[in-house]
Amino acid sequence: MQKTFCKVERIEPLTDTVSRVILNPEHPLDFTAGQYLRVIMTEQDKRPFSVANAPREDGRLELHIGTDPGNAYAGQVLQKMRDTGSVQIDGGHGNAFLRADIPKPIILLAGGTGFSYTYAILQQLLSLPLKEPVFLYWGTRTLADMYANSELVTLDKQHHHFHFIPVVELPDPLWTGRMGRVHKAVLADFASLEAYQVYIAGRFEMAGVAREEFQQQGLLLNNLYGDAFEFI
Repeated sequence: MQKTFCKVERIEPLTDTVSRVILNPEHPLDFTAGQYLRVIMTEQDKRPFSVANAPREDGRLELHIGTDPGNAYAGQVLQKMRDTGSVQIDGGHGNAFLRADIPKPIILLAGGTGFSYTYAILQQLLSLPLKEPVFLYWGTRTLADMYANSELVTLDKQHHHFHFIPVVELPDPLWTGRMGRVHKAVLADFASLEAYQVYIAGRFEMAGVAREEFQQQGLLLNNLYGDAFEFI
């Protein structure tokens, strides 16, 4: 585990409640796509955030921080970044990182800002010659919450083996795509999950239900990855 100070290079809105933060660390952070860092508020208060990018040559780190009303936990971190222009972090943490050396088709499943975790893994996968299919299912409450929708639609068109499936819980009248709970869309699309690796990020409740129902549909638990499973 490493510890370093980071300059806050940029904070910009992705939606009304989600911000993209770009950090420039004094010393490059050693991490793997799918791992997370912790922002050190105090030595007794270290708050985890998924790194939303695969390792980059310039060392910069991207975070997607959701600050819904009442979410003081994340809001305080964002305010500290705005007030001070720098933060101390440590990382990389987590065992739900990409297993790129295992030749299996992959399902990435994200709920809300859990997308940042899957986005890092997707970047790493797309930097390699894709030999197996990769499916990204991203579920949000509304289409407006799906801040990378246009980018992912473009990537879907550019990469033959990559497939993006957006799922909206509360669609507007013009929405013609998938609706409802994001993990249910996966269950509807795959008769068996036995052959797949699955990477999940989102609310613990969603991850727990998905683990149970995916296992019933053939998923081998040693092919299921998600930081939530360390806690539930």
